[in-house]
Amino acid sequence: MSQIPALLAILLGGVAIAVQAPLNGALGRSLGAALPAAAVSFGVGFVLLMVLSYATAGNPFGRLTSVPLWQWAGGLLGAYYVWSVIWGVPSLGVVSAMAALILGQMAGALVLDAVGAFGVPVQPISLTRVLAVLMVAGGLILSRL
Repeated sequence: MSQIPALLAILLGGVAIAVQAPLNGALGRSLGAALPAAAVSFGVGFVLLMVLSYATAGNPFGRLTSVPLWQWAGGLLGAYYVWSVIWGVPSLGVVSAMAALILGQMAGALVLDAVGAFGVPVQPISLTRVLAVLMVAGGLILSRL
């Protein structure tokens, strides 16, 4: 199976994150605070995802009560991410905020891959993977000069 559709979907997801950052920043300015803006952003996304879930999967939440509690943490982490970007973009700008976000993602992903966290296939830490993370760190530094 070709990986191109997955790469394109994730690439567009990255563009969506970059566009979302200043949109949510503007929302935060309009509301006067980052936390309410994050709540509104999540609320809008929640409504859309609920409608799409029921439209495409019938009763998609029938097994929700059997899901381990730790698997719910993704929502908490997503809320933190949205708040941190809303709060950080006004002082850092979109490029530096996205570079910091990507650096954090890559550093975390390097460790998660190495230990096979949460059932992902193990991907050993290699020189090329470390260099990729360091290049993003360099991009963050350059974005602040």
